[in-house]
Amino acid sequence: MLALAARRVLESTGAYGSLVYLRSRDRRSLVLRTIAGVPLSVMGPFRRVAAAGPLPVAVAFRTGRAVVLTDAEDTMRRFPQLAVGLPYDFVSACEPVGHGGETFGVLTALWPASDEGVAAPAARQLAEAAAQLADGLAGLAESGQSVEPGCEAAVVELPPPSVPTTRVGMFDWDVATGSLAADTQFLEIFGFGPGEFDGTVAALGRRVAPGDLPGFRAAARIALERGEVLAARVRVLGPDGLPYPVELWARVPRAISDGRTHLVGAVLDLRSLTAAAAAVDRLPEGVFALDQDGRIGYANRAVEPLLRARREDLVHRPPWEALPWLADPFYENRYRAAQLSQRPTAFLAARPPDGWLAFSLYPDPHGVTARVVTAEAPPGAAEPAAVPPPPAARTGMGGTHHLLQLASALTEAVTVRDVCRAVAEELLPAFGGQELAIYAVREQRLHLLSQTGYPDGFLDAFEGIPMDTRVPGAETLRTGTPVFFESVRELAATYPGLALDEMGAWAFLPLIASGRPVGTCIVGFDLPRPFTVEERGLLTALGGFIAQALERARLYDAEFALARGLQQALLPHRLPEVPGIRITARYLPGTQGMEIGGDWYDAIVTGEDVTLVIGDVEGHSVGAAATMGQLRSAVRAFATGGDPPDEVLARTNRLLLDLDPGLLASCCLVRLTPAVGLGRIARAGHLPPVLRHPGGRAEALYVPGGPLLGVDERADYPVSDLRLGSGAVLALYTDGLVEDPAVAIDQGVDRLRAALARAVAGEGLEQAAERLLREVGSARRVDDVALLLTAFG
Repeated sequence: MLALAARRVLESTGAYGSLVYLRSRDRRSLVLRTIAGVPLSVMGPFRRVAAAGPLPVAVAFRTGRAVVLTDAEDTMRRFPQLAVGLPYDFVSACEPVGHGGETFGVLTALWPASDEGVAAPAARQLAEAAAQLADGLAGLAESGQSVEPGCEAAVVELPPPSVPTTRVGMFDWDVATGSLAADTQFLEIFGFGPGEFDGTVAALGRRVAPGDLPGFRAAARIALERGEVLAARVRVLGPDGLPYPVELWARVPRAISDGRTHLVGAVLDLRSLTAAAAAVDRLPEGVFALDQDGRIGYANRAVEPLLRARREDLVHRPPWEALPWLADPFYENRYRAAQLSQRPTAFLAARPPDGWLAFSLYPDPHGVTARVVTAEAPPGAAEPAAVPPPPAARTGMGGTHHLLQLASALTEAVTVRDVCRAVAEELLPAFGGQELAIYAVREQRLHLLSQTGYPDGFLDAFEGIPMDTRVPGAETLRTGTPVFFESVRELAATYPGLALDEMGAWAFLPLIASGRPVGTCIVGFDLPRPFTVEERGLLTALGGFIAQALERARLYDAEFALARGLQQALLPHRLPEVPGIRITARYLPGTQGMEIGGDWYDAIVTGEDVTLVIGDVEGHSVGAAATMGQLRSAVRAFATGGDPPDEVLARTNRLLLDLDPGLLASCCLVRLTPAVGLGRIARAGHLPPVLRHPGGRAEALYVPGGPLLGVDERADYPVSDLRLGSGAVLALYTDGLVEDPAVAIDQGVDRLRAALARAVAGEGLEQAAERLLREVGSARRVDDVALLLTAFG
């Protein structure tokens, strides 16, 4: 079913490649199940993809919507993690495979790079193929069969690009009697017309070139003696008397026990193949063919002196493995670029000890044809090394991708929780793990930071164990050496009595940053498995990345906790209870680490009045927070002393200029007299309050105001009167609530006005504050938010 879907995509959409991903049993991963037209080795880093990750196949799976990438630039802009692993120019589309609200996987198609992107008819055909596949998978699920992948990815063979030119005929030869039965292809290869062959080897021998008859008989004798003969060549005389080559393959059939007097086999007509090979061999430049995985399948004669290697040493090996001077990943990358973009590419390579070669690569979905000629050294290039460099341990491109992918995710992680989530989302799918535990060292004991996949309560026995405990998680950190167990037996033999769950293999990685032990990372696999040298090295390197990220995140969390504590200390611990009104406030920090915002709010009772204050000092720093604390204290002192709102702002303005912190501030004061429903408003460069009237209508109060505090010592701050009825709600806020990079600030204020007007029946003031934060605040918020809500009556 999956292979049919992949083939349908290729036939109907014009794509050169198709991939089918299915969800894993635990739904955390998408597993590459079927691939056609794309080298499986190229997709190695993407055989398992985190379902929650930032790759297009995962986004299509989660959202249920197709993801189309039109070129390399589009990929880099939207999915930089994919561009890291496949930095090539191609067009792709990922179509979710879903039925009845359930998504089984994703069907992906790849096209050569073009200016048009994905044509609309091709996109429709891909969607139809995905829908047809989804119907089939849904039928399997309804019948109780599993649709989750349970084995390695299947590679779908592509049809040949043209009709095969090499004919094959079959025969059955009774050597004892000399009779020979053959099919039509066999007779045509030997030049027999209808009714011309009498079924004897003697008649066949008359068609063999006289000089080759001894070899023909020797091949039959060897086949009888050894049980088989492989690729014996003889020449056959054509109707014009000219010879042409054929190749014989024969064996003694096991099903016939007659003293080895029977041979069955095939004959290959090599005329076209031999002629083509001879034609290419006569070319002065080197020509060789690579299959989809980069292995050389054919090389002409000229390749040997150019590459200084024998053809038999090149065939069935990738050039970057057969030739040490092509071992640089750059050259393999050029091959991948040609395959994925389906565009010709070229490069120069220095051949020791004294030459330069120019390689040109010409791809199609079946492989690549390469041409190589001598070339001049590029300007300024160093002379090739006299001796080829020794072969070095190669980190596969898949391993490099996993390093870069996790490094990229950890770069974006800020807190310890972010780091642990990034490790779980990237490391488990990449290696096929089912369990992950990350421990941190505190006071020479190991404490669990995060776990994924473990049975409930299983890790409780290991919480807080001393560093000198003889368990693998502690010992790997003490020694600084990663430990790998490939089976339950191996782990149990090393640590008798250790509590085990249902996993079959484990990797214990020490997390060490700058020589200091940070913690331990444990990865569990549900089945026994060997760890290759590359996997061990890769997991060890990833452990270093994780340790550095954890150390940085722990420092950030400590700074953040200190900053938030300082900021909360500068805000009111509680708001006053005033007869006739209800007040609530919300504060959301938008800063990171030791960055502290300057937003503040206050409610100050003076006799029968209460003064509501909202303000914002520019910047995010300790200096901004200090200035905010000074201004809050000043406003509170001036308001408590009985000054009217305009005088409170004027005196605060002069104080800020005297302090000269180099910062400006906005502020809005509303002095309320609840007993008579009167309010007096003064603004210093602050956004307008928003009032919801008792009837439900809401408006932004664009009353006259003065400049920002700290600009002009002679500034005036006009006062406006406001009547407030029972049921009214007044909102004071800072710009972080209504700012959105995508819209003007006035639109943000209007969004707050509309949200305040949408009062929910029975909604209390606390619920209203939470709703306003949800409905008005931008998802892209980077500034602090302060909100002060007051209800009357």
